[in-house]
Amino acid sequence: MQLQQLRYFAAVADTRHFTRAAQREHVAQPSLSQQIRALERELGAELFHRARGHISLTDAGEALLPLARRILADTETARREVQEVARLQRGRVRLGATPSLCASLVPDVLRAFHDAYPGVDLVVHEDGSQDLVRVLAAGELDLALIITPLHGQAPVLHTSELLREELVVVSAPDAPPPVRRTRIRVEDLRDRPLAMFRRGYDLREFTVAACREAGFEPVMGVEGGEMDAVLAFVRAGLGIAVVPGMVADRAGLRATRFASPGLHRTISVAHRGDVSPPRAARELQRILTERLRGGEG
Repeated sequence: MQLQQLRYFAAVADTRHFTRAAQREHVAQPSLSQQIRALERELGAELFHRARGHISLTDAGEALLPLARRILADTETARREVQEVARLQRGRVRLGATPSLCASLVPDVLRAFHDAYPGVDLVVHEDGSQDLVRVLAAGELDLALIITPLHGQAPVLHTSELLREELVVVSAPDAPPPVRRTRIRVEDLRDRPLAMFRRGYDLREFTVAACREAGFEPVMGVEGGEMDAVLAFVRAGLGIAVVPGMVADRAGLRATRFASPGLHRTISVAHRGDVSPPRAARELQRILTERLRGGEG
């Protein structure tokens, strides 16, 4: 039994037509028919009922079809895996990440990956976690760095927690500190103008939820920006903002930590649950995990 014979058999089963199956497989129809006959002789059973203008599977054909599909799929997986192992010198990885992670974590990780695999193209899609999940589920991303847990319905994803990240309050360095104490409480944000992110931004939803849990609605000094814009608003003295500690370290602003237990968010890496990411994406995830664990240590 040859793989080519199984492929031709599956093509006829799909099209229910020998000529169309031959066209799909880019082979002459007599050659395809010959291979099907050889397969039937080897198995000792007819696989198709052949009537003029109508082709259907026999009971033997119905029994063989799922096995043939599995063999062909496993063969394709093996071929792809071997090729990927042999050539991680080219390819592509499509990574989604939230804007705050693109401004902090992602550049260093991508630099490490590029140094290891300079021939692999890197494509970055920047968006909020809920939007990233939709793009990931549509098959347009290999991996996504998202904030978990997700709210509302989400497609079946495989997620792995990477980091519990501390959030801090940033303020203009030439303005008075937001509080006289070394640590700030969520309650201290009451009636303080906030530089607030646009709607749909993970940090906006997180900040608003924390304020409401503390019993008040936040005051928006200025709103609607992405990360760079919000940091610029803070620098200009238009308000204070809640941002990840990794962003604050790079921003050149005054950073005030929250009093214990603090405010934190969980960063996870996600991929579709029904397919395994390509090897290049798995390598990126490995580098990402190793760098974060190293940083935590």
